[in-house]
Amino acid sequence: MGKELTASFGFDSMRVEAFVCPFCGALCDDIIVETGNNGDVKIENACVLGTRKIMARTRGRITKPMIGGKEVSIDEAIERAAEILVNAKKPLLYGFSSTSCEAHSAGIELAELVGGVVDCTSSVCHGPTILAIHEVGVPSVTLGEVKNRADLIIYWGCNPMHAHPRHMSRYSTFQKGRFRKGRISRKVVAVDVRPTESTKLADEFIQVEPNRDFEIFNAMRAILNSGDCRGDVIGGVPKEKLKKLVEEMKSCQFGVIFFGMGLTHTYGNYRNVREAILLVRDLNMYTKFAIIPMRGHYNVTGFNEVCTWQTGYPYAVDFTRDYPWYNPGETDANSLLIAEDVDAMLVIAADPAAHFPKQAVEYMKRIPLVVIDPFESLTSKLADVVIPAAIAGVEVEGSAYRMDGVPLRLKKVFEPPEGVLSDEEILKRIISKVKEFL
Repeated sequence: MGKELTASFGFDSMRVEAFVCPFCGALCDDIIVETGNNGDVKIENACVLGTRKIMARTRGRITKPMIGGKEVSIDEAIERAAEILVNAKKPLLYGFSSTSCEAHSAGIELAELVGGVVDCTSSVCHGPTILAIHEVGVPSVTLGEVKNRADLIIYWGCNPMHAHPRHMSRYSTFQKGRFRKGRISRKVVAVDVRPTESTKLADEFIQVEPNRDFEIFNAMRAILNSGDCRGDVIGGVPKEKLKKLVEEMKSCQFGVIFFGMGLTHTYGNYRNVREAILLVRDLNMYTKFAIIPMRGHYNVTGFNEVCTWQTGYPYAVDFTRDYPWYNPGETDANSLLIAEDVDAMLVIAADPAAHFPKQAVEYMKRIPLVVIDPFESLTSKLADVVIPAAIAGVEVEGSAYRMDGVPLRLKKVFEPPEGVLSDEEILKRIISKVKEFL
């Protein structure tokens, strides 16, 4: 799947190859962006979502810093943001999943400096995946290995054609690999609670009852290890159908399960993922099998990596005790806001007001709020301080991690609006100002 789109922006002639698309966790790195002398811009290979992310640089932008809805200088906005964080007893820094690893590092440093809590969107998406990995590890591979070797691909509780449009064409189903000839040499199974765009492309669709994934994985492990399981229908799936799937998984040469929030945010939560990982572990007694989460935001994996380097924990890290403390369910953003356990908030590269529960958003409205973002959002409309930022991966370089943990370098193709800084530079300036106040 690809998209070629031309628009006029008025830039000098330039051609950037191997451009990394900063939209979703697939981080497609075969994009070509070309600008002509007449100002035309042509984008090749990107999906519709990626194309719109690159082209959206002129729509809905925040171009001037604001305090209380009034335009101010960047220095005034940074100083006010620093004051809010220093005066707070327990500030929350949240977001980070749509910006660079360099900005992550600065944000974590800032959270430690002000004795606050730092969290990313993992706590509302694949946080349960991370908790499962804590307990049992993860037998994973790179997407390149999947492309080259996989002959059985299972999409469980996810809809890549909607959320990661080029995943199937670039990394798995349709892509030719070193040992696979593309679609004809792969079998694709989709497991979901309802038909989707992705299930239509699968060789086999297994429809399960909502919130029954744990039972199904448990039954599949029993079938794999003992040849049978209790009950004739498990989670809405006939036992014979599960036996057939298990046999296909055992007999394949190289299999992979890609899973989404259909596992992480249904009943069972992290235990669904834990059981899926244990199934894959057991399958490796018979063949080569792996499991990979379908991470959504393009650099949410990067935050988990950087946060682990710097603190020892992947997300939801509390510095109020003068050392990093980690307890998801207590130290994550939603839990803190609902418990009214923070007294200021900085949001960067995220829009929690559009996605958090009403109770959390209502409390956000009552505390000082700083927003750093390239675009207007529901959260920016609630903010006391708004600081515009350059778009990472479009207007500024940086690093990001793909959903399989492979780091890639983001490239710059356009100049940001005049006076607009990168997320990293903004955070570093806030850090400098905080040090002056402390």
